Amino acid sequence: MRKTQKQGAIIDERFNGGGQVADYFVEVLGRHIESYWSPRYGNIEHTPNAAIYGPKVMIANEYSGSGGDALPWLFKQAKLGTLVGKRTWGGLVGIGAIPVLMDGGHVTSPSVAFFSPKGEWDVENHGVDPDVVVEQDPKAVSEGHDPQLEKAVSLALEDLVQHPVPQPERPAYPNYHR
Repeated sequence: MRKTQKQGAIIDERFNGGGQVADYFVEVLGRHIESYWSPRYGNIEHTPNAAIYGPKVMIANEYSGSGGDALPWLFKQAKLGTLVGKRTWGGLVGIGAIPVLMDGGHVTSPSVAFFSPKGEWDVENHGVDPDVVVEQDPKAVSEGHDPQLEKAVSLALEDLVQHPVPQPERPAYPNYHR
């Protein structure tokens, strides 16, 4: 197999205030190659076509909460890659029916709690810890840098060098005329 294909992903979920649990997103990130297809002319294709087979790094911060807590938790649970940044804020709860107040406003309160497949209460009031903690240094940011993004890119590139995405060689065509 040639190792020439280069692909990976940086998933920036900082400031994700949630709303829904993006489990479908984690399923897509976890896809692996099922088969290859050899057109008569052109590049080899693969199934599934919509997938990322290289390194994956997610960035989260202390402003990621609720569904923004869930996504990095699911990412880590599925062992899809490295989580970089700061611990999420720990607001992974659900809210139910929200009665409308007389002035048209709303008041919410948690009515659904999260627990892990291990049967343990998790995430709420703690958050999701990153694998690599990176402070967002205000001086660096004011100078046009993004330390968390730069670290995520660095880790993805290192992983790509250590674990290149394999690109298959087309096998010899069969001889059906024997």
